[in-house]
Amino acid sequence: MPAADSTDGGPDGIPAGRAGGAPGAAVSAKGATGVGAGTPDGRPPTPVVVSLMLGMALVALDSTIVATAVPQIVGDLGGFSVFSWLFSGYLLAVTVTLPVYGKLSDTFGRKPVLLFGIALFLLGSLLCASAWNMAALIAFRIVQGLGGGALQGTVQTLAADLYPLKERPRIQARMSSVWATSAVAGPALGGLLASYAHWRWIFLINLPLAALALWMITRHLTEPVRSPGRRGRVDWAGALGVFCCGGLLLFALVQGGVAWPWLSAPSLGLLGASAVLAAVVVRVERRAEEPILPGWVWRRRTIAAVNLAMGALGLLMVAPMVFMPTYAQSVLGLGPVGAGLVMSVMTLSWPVTAALSQHVYRRIGFRNTAAVGIALAAVILYSFTLLPYPARPWQPALVMLLLGASLGLFQLPLIVGVQSTVGWAERGTTTASVLFCRQVGQSVGAALLAAVANATIAARLADAPAPGVPGHLDDVAKALEHPGLLPRAAADHLREAVAAAVEHIFLGATAAAVAALLVLLLVAPRRFPVLPELRDE
Repeated sequence: MPAADSTDGGPDGIPAGRAGGAPGAAVSAKGATGVGAGTPDGRPPTPVVVSLMLGMALVALDSTIVATAVPQIVGDLGGFSVFSWLFSGYLLAVTVTLPVYGKLSDTFGRKPVLLFGIALFLLGSLLCASAWNMAALIAFRIVQGLGGGALQGTVQTLAADLYPLKERPRIQARMSSVWATSAVAGPALGGLLASYAHWRWIFLINLPLAALALWMITRHLTEPVRSPGRRGRVDWAGALGVFCCGGLLLFALVQGGVAWPWLSAPSLGLLGASAVLAAVVVRVERRAEEPILPGWVWRRRTIAAVNLAMGALGLLMVAPMVFMPTYAQSVLGLGPVGAGLVMSVMTLSWPVTAALSQHVYRRIGFRNTAAVGIALAAVILYSFTLLPYPARPWQPALVMLLLGASLGLFQLPLIVGVQSTVGWAERGTTTASVLFCRQVGQSVGAALLAAVANATIAARLADAPAPGVPGHLDDVAKALEHPGLLPRAAADHLREAVAAAVEHIFLGATAAAVAALLVLLLVAPRRFPVLPELRDE
């Protein structure tokens, strides 16, 4: 075992000198002997980086490009009452498979899991393009999600494998820029394809991208072969348990309050069944030789704190990503494009501060940098509730711009920091657990904050002083689409009700940010136990 790079005793034990490779040095460029040895400066060759960004683009673009084509899809296939499962089914599949793929990548290597994920995503895209009705399209979107789970977690893990600690913010910032570009370009591209070609092209466009990523990864990325003795047994029982338990829980959260009331038999039955399955999974995982969800993920303070903080991030992100477009259209009177721009400015500042965060955490440490970011985010989220009514469009846009900047300072140090506390054999599981907690937080947040919004609007409808206000929540969206058909006083009351609901949602998001800050200050260690960098295998 080679000697580790020396450190200067700085925050979190971050080496002051140049690190030559990731701990474990398990991944290499073709023809190289160690991580990042494909170029003279120790970075992986360009084709490997491009292939990772292509893989991330497949997932990021798919999350935004479908939304603008929904009217054309429903008009062609029908199924308006269930079209939301085009998104919910995909999200369910991605979320519940993240821990499974994370453990498999630690067992068999990143490359086979990544290739399998891209191939499955490609198959799902091809099937989606050939769907003959809404049920088939939803089923094929789930197939896409099964591939997307492998892509999302494994690409993030490979980024840490290929880059030494000093260079990881560079690749993570590039990944963030992929998400930012997709958030802006996805809706526009989806609208163009649906309007001037056919909605099936929003899935067919994935085929050349996936094929190119497959070819580049196969050709340029190599991993040392692990002997069967080092791999250990795969915990397939645990994988099935995690998949079923997570699927039931997320299904209950997605459908609760929408398809049936929260206190109805279906909701209580699903939540009860998921609780029973969770107990079974815990029992199975305790006995497994190589558990899918190992106990050390929660026993180590650093990983547990990052998981909880990222869960809170997923929850608070529901406010800007889900409810800000509704606010912009219903309250500010903007069109879909304008509403999208108000929201998307957040994705412009996020990668900028993410790229610059390394200059901060090298001085004050991972935890303190993330704490500063989430503290600023809490202040910014609360500032939204102080906006005048009606606000000018630039005011919420400025809030979104500042929010993106603060969250870039929060998220990237946590991801880079937690990945740097584990070796190669644990990094896939650790990364997957972080992403899994964020996805679950987003699902829980969508359910909780939607309940807050519905309660606020229902209370305002009950106390409506003006005639002509809809008497049921289901009629509010239709009324706001054509406010000119309502009496002016009724339309104004509806807008005020939506504005109040979104304010309450941002208060809930503020509480989530404060909770994340408390987790970092009270649970996370002041200095992350960063492992020393190794120059080669």
